[in-house]
Amino acid sequence: MGWVLTGGNVNDTTMMTTVLEHIRVPRTGSGRPRSRPDRVLADKGYPSKANRAWLRQRGIAATIPERDDQIAHRRKKPGRPIDFGDEQKSRYRGRNVVERCFNKLKQWRGIAMRSDKTARSYRAAIALAATLIWIKTDLVHAT
Repeated sequence: MGWVLTGGNVNDTTMMTTVLEHIRVPRTGSGRPRSRPDRVLADKGYPSKANRAWLRQRGIAATIPERDDQIAHRRKKPGRPIDFGDEQKSRYRGRNVVERCFNKLKQWRGIAMRSDKTARSYRAAIALAATLIWIKTDLVHAT
């Protein structure tokens, strides 16, 4: 899991590459952890030219729906349209896992209200809440 804590006024799309650089997936055998996912699922807050170029450069496939204003802009200019067909739509259904995670974290009042005075305390609260949610989920699936 990778995450970055920023101010509330920072746009999500500008932080996508930073978050992806924090991801480390352990290998089943020996070797260093993977740092490049096979595919990225993101919502309509992330489809910028810079993000798509960054993903293409690293060979990472993307499932990111385009915003309506971007679709209208593409129709005015010739070029390659972003295909978001049935296969992409079925992949995008996996995005609900991320949204459910946000909802579970926001059930912690302090996290939802952002009432901590320092970023360090807020980051610790998120880490603690995420750990407790993970443990509880793991215990439920173990029985």
